[in-house]
Amino acid sequence: MQFKDPKNNSFASLSPAVWRASTVLFDNFEDFISRKSRQPDGYSYGITGTPTSRQLETRVAELEGAKHCIITPSGQSALMTATMAFIRGGDHMLISDSCYGALKTFSRKWLSQMGVEVEFYPPTIGKNIEELIRPNTRMICLESPGTVTMEMQDIDAITSVAKIHNVKTMMDNTWASPLFFKPLDHGVDLSIEAATKMFGGHSDLLMGTISLNNFDDYDVLRETQSVLGQAVSPDDIFLVLRGIETFELRLREQSKQTQHIARWLEQQPQIETVMYPALESDPGHQIWKQQYSGAGCLFSFTLKEDSDDAIAAFFNTLEVFPIGASWGGTHSLIAYYPAEQQQARHYSPTSKAIIRVSIGLENADTLIADLQKALNAWQHAL
Repeated sequence: MQFKDPKNNSFASLSPAVWRASTVLFDNFEDFISRKSRQPDGYSYGITGTPTSRQLETRVAELEGAKHCIITPSGQSALMTATMAFIRGGDHMLISDSCYGALKTFSRKWLSQMGVEVEFYPPTIGKNIEELIRPNTRMICLESPGTVTMEMQDIDAITSVAKIHNVKTMMDNTWASPLFFKPLDHGVDLSIEAATKMFGGHSDLLMGTISLNNFDDYDVLRETQSVLGQAVSPDDIFLVLRGIETFELRLREQSKQTQHIARWLEQQPQIETVMYPALESDPGHQIWKQQYSGAGCLFSFTLKEDSDDAIAAFFNTLEVFPIGASWGGTHSLIAYYPAEQQQARHYSPTSKAIIRVSIGLENADTLIADLQKALNAWQHAL
């Protein structure tokens, strides 16, 4: 038996249909032998998607202000797929030192072994990135703010330079999401989102998106997705489609709570620095204020003293905050990044251990009370 998309059917639903398929069937021999011509938007095999996939890609493209979108199995895979689509041996690639760690590791341990010249640059370089561009520079990778240390990048300045030199730009925009910043409107070529975070919103799936305007680049990306086998579960797609329905409501409330908690934390005597661009004290505040319309739910901070015993006491006292490395869901999370990680970087703004916090939808006073107890435990353990 064959299942076809019903036509002229009066059935309608508020919930999207879930199309599961590994194999796409064809009406005749001619359609089958010319199946590759269906790409990048059509259906030729399950890897490149079903109507369920296209529904989410269309929705994300609308949010991003993009003409095209491709979904991948994770935010990490979106970064790698975009890189593999356009980088070849002999190319030069510029990566912000504050970019997602897996992208830096992939570039350093894999791409560099394939003849790619990988260079890390200071996140706050701005227009001076022009000094690093070579004749073979192919791509500039950005993330603003940085995934742990929260440096803001002057996206407008960097993309202006990149356009002059015909260098492609790719930006991880997960922190702000397209609600608070639209990279394509600021000259970025490829906008990456970890849909795992705010789009999904409930810490129960992995997914990434790549949004763009250039059709030729879209064609290359769809082929790359297919060749690398970057297929996405239609059931997870359904969950992201459902999550997007409440995405703006969640993010606005989480942002409001995050700013309240970050401001409180900044006033505590145990704290050395709170890294959050929405704070006036943050070095990237002016760029954030000029280019962004809101702030994400993630921030970091350092304590006045690094002490293993005191840090352990801090984390082991927490009752409301679970310890976990992800973020963006309805549940708050907290994570730890040792001083050695910052000291190993090229351009870290700190050499101290970092505590990173993701604020969810719990009561803000409850979260503050939990942090207060943990700070007191840290103080007593010194």
